[in-house]
Amino acid sequence: MIKLENISVSFGEKKVLDNFSFSFPDSGVVLITGASGSGKTTLAKLILGTLNADSGKVETNGYKFSVVFQEDRLIPTLTAFENVELISNKDEALTRLKEVKLEDSESKYPQELSGGMKRRVAIARALAYGGDVLLLDEAFAGIDDLLSVVIIGKICEEYKDKLIIAISHRPELFSSVHYSVCRI
Repeated sequence: MIKLENISVSFGEKKVLDNFSFSFPDSGVVLITGASGSGKTTLAKLILGTLNADSGKVETNGYKFSVVFQEDRLIPTLTAFENVELISNKDEALTRLKEVKLEDSESKYPQELSGGMKRRVAIARALAYGGDVLLLDEAFAGIDDLLSVVIIGKICEEYKDKLIIAISHRPELFSSVHYSVCRI
């Protein structure tokens, strides 16, 4: 279980999280919602351990996290295929690119891909990495709704016994799956 107890985080004079507590289940989908600037990505960074809280406690049970960040974080000198293969193997990379409907773009470099295509490479890479928990921070930005729903369905099928934490301004994309909500 991932548990946050009485977390407070400030950046200068701006208090982003104030005495925030939430316990995530061991499996299922948790959708983190809130207005822009409310602390959703800050919460993700706390969970990943890339940011320390000013006060409070974060427990992550030593989970291995697979992450799709807000930024694509693709290596520009590697093709879509190579970006995924970097953390997997040839067969896994090809399978994952096919799952996100990019099998015809595997030899393209990031600068040759649209924003939505880059997001799908990032998703394919996260899926290829595996992990106990999949954290998606605005992972479907720039991807059309229909394709997003298809990819979400695939992700939820694969992670049915694991935890998916999804930050999204588009909760309607998750309407075909059962999820709980963490409001910030």
